[in-house]
Amino acid sequence: MTSILAHHGVIAVFVLMAIDAVFPAASELVMLYGGALASGALTHQLDVLGSSETGATAYIAIALAGTIGYLLGSLAGWAIGFYGGRPFLVRHGRWLHLDQARLDRAERWFRRWEEWAVLVGRVTPVARSFVSIPAGVFEARLIRYSILTAIGSAVWCFAWAAAGWGLGESWEGVHKGFAYVDYAVAAGIVVLAAYLVLRRRRSITMARRASDSSR
Repeated sequence: MTSILAHHGVIAVFVLMAIDAVFPAASELVMLYGGALASGALTHQLDVLGSSETGATAYIAIALAGTIGYLLGSLAGWAIGFYGGRPFLVRHGRWLHLDQARLDRAERWFRRWEEWAVLVGRVTPVARSFVSIPAGVFEARLIRYSILTAIGSAVWCFAWAAAGWGLGESWEGVHKGFAYVDYAVAAGIVVLAAYLVLRRRRSITMARRASDSSR
């Protein structure tokens, strides 16, 4: 991802943030690295539509690219939910990581916060990628939805890009830190898989014993 950002600059940020609006694409890392590129502290310079830029212009360009890309992706997600409705998600939700349980949680979220759930969701890690389609399913008003999404997206993108700018030359240390997070997540998945397998085997064993005792 960092290689894509280094070589394609604001276009890569725009595309990745549009994807993140409906499917997790590590928006924190995208904007953080984009901000570090904009600062000029890294080997690569930021590509802004064909020209290499650093400084305030590059920072604004990267933050706006993320904000606008995410907004357009969010509108596409809203349209999928609005026109496809629950039947579409029941059939295809697994491809978007939106199973029935996630949809039910989203519905409770919207019932509690109403349309403010959009703004809260946009600044909540991970959850921000699972707001767009449910908002369409639950028929959030498009204009208000767009305004709240734009505000939340701008706060997110400008803040993370600013953090990346501030890190500057310390980026390599942060990059290594993200690698350790990857290792931790992978280890957690292995542990969870082992637990589920053992639990499944135990339930099968208990079922067999119960069947044998009933005989």
